[in-house]
Amino acid sequence: MSEITVNILGVGKKTITQGTTLFELSEKYASSPHPALIGKIDSELQDLSRKVLYDSSIEFLDITNPQGYRAYQRGVSFLMIYAAKVVFGKKTRVVIAHSINKNLCCELPEIEGKISAEQLAEMEEIMREMSENDIPIEKITLPKERALRVCDELGLYDQIRLLKYRHNQTFSFYKMDWLYNFFHGEMPPKTGRLGKFKLVERTRGFMLMFPDSARDYQFTQLEENRLSEIFAESNRWARIMKADTVGALNDKICKSGTGEIIRVAEALHEKKISQLADKIMQDRRPIVLIAGPSSSGKTTFASRLGVQLSVCGAIPHVISLDNYYLNREDCPKDEFGNYDFETIDAIDTEQIIKDLRGLLDGKAVEIPSFNFYTGRREYKGRTLKLSSADVLIMEGIHGLNERIGGSVPREDKFKIFISALTQINIDDHTRIPTTDARVMRRMVRDFLFRGASAAKTIDMWPRVLHGEAKYIYPCQEHADDFFNSALIYEMSVLKQYAEPLLFGIGPDEPQYTEARRLIKFLSSFLGIPSDTIPPNSILREFVGGSCF
Repeated sequence: MSEITVNILGVGKKTITQGTTLFELSEKYASSPHPALIGKIDSELQDLSRKVLYDSSIEFLDITNPQGYRAYQRGVSFLMIYAAKVVFGKKTRVVIAHSINKNLCCELPEIEGKISAEQLAEMEEIMREMSENDIPIEKITLPKERALRVCDELGLYDQIRLLKYRHNQTFSFYKMDWLYNFFHGEMPPKTGRLGKFKLVERTRGFMLMFPDSARDYQFTQLEENRLSEIFAESNRWARIMKADTVGALNDKICKSGTGEIIRVAEALHEKKISQLADKIMQDRRPIVLIAGPSSSGKTTFASRLGVQLSVCGAIPHVISLDNYYLNREDCPKDEFGNYDFETIDAIDTEQIIKDLRGLLDGKAVEIPSFNFYTGRREYKGRTLKLSSADVLIMEGIHGLNERIGGSVPREDKFKIFISALTQINIDDHTRIPTTDARVMRRMVRDFLFRGASAAKTIDMWPRVLHGEAKYIYPCQEHADDFFNSALIYEMSVLKQYAEPLLFGIGPDEPQYTEARRLIKFLSSFLGIPSDTIPPNSILREFVGGSCF
């Protein structure tokens, strides 16, 4: 074998034998206190079993890296699925339903009654034995017919549904002991690198817990919030619709067309919004405050809520908190010297409070608008005065922050938290992170209407998530009610817009690795054209054609 030169991040250039695996190199050169889980060869994520065949740049990723953390979650999930099948039987259906603070809510839908503490303890003990024995996790290529037969033998019927829509004639499975599984992402090389986890009882199923990166990789106290109830409701609805996985959704599209799934999903939104309007009118609250993370559909939701309030006899007035941004030169900056538009300190809270008090006192108030091109707030003569029939709807990422709503008496305001909580999994073992759904929405919208490239959206997304964790999610428990803006069919629509943008990001760009991950994620979905989406849909906020 000939020799090649590799440049290992943090180590430098090394001459190695062609065909050396990343695992062998990690054993020799990875210097982090945490074990390497996966690697990169020239910006492409790879299992550590991958052989290095040419001169290249190499990076090892451990649990401190977001991609490495995902690999850790996949590896521990594999251990959990293995343990569940040992305890309950090889064909037992194991579903990773959704997440709470990066911990995974898991269910065994076909097991009657509550899973006992003894059964969970047995599962955890099996997982720990597997970790201590340092079992290899092998990547194995199977012909399509063999892959489908393996899935049938192990009760992985969700994966059979998914794989039949792939054009491939071979598939890469992961094998641990006797268990095969098809995972959507790279896996750690051995179970010995998966030492930290625990299983915790829940009312429905159990929680698979991971060490928290924000707390020095220790476990945090499990606190289920109200969003977990919304997740559970959404998951149940998806199962009723027989579209709880991407394979099931693809089946529905092929057999029934797109009309039914779109109509029912949109009708569910309309019903929920109508119920919220009824609650607001029942209590006669003149101020409605709406908050939620980026790309959750706040603008369209506020307009649709206004329509339903009109049906109830109210006169709605929708105002965006974005209109109260400070002039750009007065906006605070983050630690990197960039304007920080995620912090509430970028909002003129004093002016908002003054205007809200004036409106509640029956005064006429001039409402500003913000010019995003000039970066300045403008007053154009729009005045508002609330009568007994009027309802003011204020929407924005900080809508539930007490620095805004604290000035309004409790009996005069109704607070709604909105988020896009994906109710569909790729398969039983691979959930779709809500952040992936939202970054797709934002990527498409910002390209179509704000002139921003997909690379720019990917680049700024970590800062958005950081701001949400700091300023938005802590306020969600103050909400009177919640609204899930996710649509079960939306990824099939967004795929048509997002894929060309992601393919346009080249290997020499720093966003390439994330772009490739998102392309792989979208590949599971059959596409749906956007022309059948109703004009008042929340999805229209991102792909265009909204009647609002």
